[in-house]
Amino acid sequence: MAEKGHVTPRAPGRCLFLVRGESMVASAGLAVAAILLAAMGALAWWMSVTYRAGLEQVRQAEIRAAGDLLADATESLVEAGEMTTLRRVLADASRKYDLHTCRVVLPDGRTIADAQPVNIDLLKLPPSWEGQVSPDGIDEAGGQNGVAIGLALNVPNRGAVRLELAGGTTGATAGHWEVLAGAGLVGAIALIALLGVYRRMRRRLSALGAIREALLAYERGVTSETALLLSADFGAVAEAWNQLLRQKQQMNKELVEEKAGQMLGARREGRSDIVSACDALKQGLILVDDRLNTRYINGAAAVLLQTTREHCLNAAAGAYIRDQKVLAMLQSVIKGDMRRWSSVEVELGEEGGHTGVLRYSARPVRRDDSASAMIIIEDLTQQRVAEEARKSFVAQATHELRTPLTNIRLYVETALDEGEHDPAVRANCLNIINQETRRLERIVGDMLSVSEIEAGSIQLRRGDVRLEAIFEQLEAEYRAMASEKSIELTFDLPPKLPVLQGDRDKIVLAMHNLLGNALKYTPAGGRVQVQVEAEESRLLFRVNDTGIGIGADELELIFDKFYRARNSRQGEITGSGLGLALAREVARLHGGNITVDSELNKGSRFTMSLPVMAEAA
Repeated sequence: MAEKGHVTPRAPGRCLFLVRGESMVASAGLAVAAILLAAMGALAWWMSVTYRAGLEQVRQAEIRAAGDLLADATESLVEAGEMTTLRRVLADASRKYDLHTCRVVLPDGRTIADAQPVNIDLLKLPPSWEGQVSPDGIDEAGGQNGVAIGLALNVPNRGAVRLELAGGTTGATAGHWEVLAGAGLVGAIALIALLGVYRRMRRRLSALGAIREALLAYERGVTSETALLLSADFGAVAEAWNQLLRQKQQMNKELVEEKAGQMLGARREGRSDIVSACDALKQGLILVDDRLNTRYINGAAAVLLQTTREHCLNAAAGAYIRDQKVLAMLQSVIKGDMRRWSSVEVELGEEGGHTGVLRYSARPVRRDDSASAMIIIEDLTQQRVAEEARKSFVAQATHELRTPLTNIRLYVETALDEGEHDPAVRANCLNIINQETRRLERIVGDMLSVSEIEAGSIQLRRGDVRLEAIFEQLEAEYRAMASEKSIELTFDLPPKLPVLQGDRDKIVLAMHNLLGNALKYTPAGGRVQVQVEAEESRLLFRVNDTGIGIGADELELIFDKFYRARNSRQGEITGSGLGLALAREVARLHGGNITVDSELNKGSRFTMSLPVMAEAA
């Protein structure tokens, strides 16, 4: 019995009468031949039908023309009672136009004139008669064996008669067979041409077919080289395939030998638990000798230095550490100038592939022997980013809180000094104090809400949200701010607003942030428009402005906490960088979202969508 993998199996569906590699070509050839035959049969049928239809139309036009010529003669001869002449005219027309029916009938169906005298029912024409005949048209029943038409004639002083003409489609059978013969001839020529192409392509494609069969055999588990090799008769393609198989066999052999060597080497090395623990550290760890050659480096250090462990092992530290301050620190440790931990922080630039801060800490491995040193590498990037964000937040929050508090203090003093004698001044001061108090309340609310979101403890207090009162409040609060900056503020509201289910305070807070930002970043003389659109399943709250705009690369970044767009025109405009982040989070908690479209120096459009029956995200 032959061993498995050393027998060349027959490909599935392969015919015994076909040589190796020919099954794919033969299948394609049979498929093309079948398609060609089907196409030629359909073409022959279509040509036959078209030919018959065209012949029938021509015959119908010819008989119709004959009827039109006979109509006038029939009316005049019947009126004059010249039936003999009429019958002779019909006989002549029947011979001339090859008609098998050419007659004149009365309304009661009796024939008074016919090309065939034996078909005449009434030899003597009555003086007059009553009744109507069928209108002009094609006789469908007569059309089975040819074309039949009828013309309704009105003979003066006598009555209505019907002229009926019918004739066969002469030459249809001969023409039909000529069409079929032509189609058959074209099909035969096409098949002969296809056979010629097949014979030319057979040798070229049989090699590809043989390769396909070999691949299918390999998929079924046949790995014997003798079973997969192709005969040299297939040409250069077979030679290339055989060469590829031999290279694969050689690579498999080398791979097995390499794996065996690695397994033996790993067993001899017997890596200790301490080395495994060092490899698991998130900090980078490097050991160098007295010549700064690397004796050990863990995976974390290779990642932080953007290199590989294989590249660093037994290489000089200067090959992968470029900073001269770090190299100088290592030299001092190796020389014994430093016996304790020494640290150097290095800022990475764009040329390093990323930006960040790395801290290199080094010390001798043994206190009394400075022949080697240990380097610890820590990534301080996230720590610095968090620290910068915290500093920025404290500065912005302090400024945001100071502005309304300063205004409140100033207008309280003004109310105390001048308000006692001037009610208008006192009312104005109280109004501004009220606005600044609300502004201060919103700032503190933003900070608390952001803290709740980060802690995951924010909760929505759901209830009916009536939008009419909210928009009245928004217009009343921001009308004065718009007037101070000479900004045209308009509200475009639908006649009827739906009642939302959600947290009224959170929704109001989001709307305040969107509208307040639009007024804040719109220069004097600009326009801010609030549009509200109530759809069947959601409410769209849009704020359009003609402000300074936002760059395309920052459209998503502006929704990050503490982020402020990099625009030179907003340098003097204060803000905490929390409003948009909080507004989008509120919209998403209600099952909606906030999107933005903007163009620099032309304006922005913020759209907040809220479901009418809002569900928590």
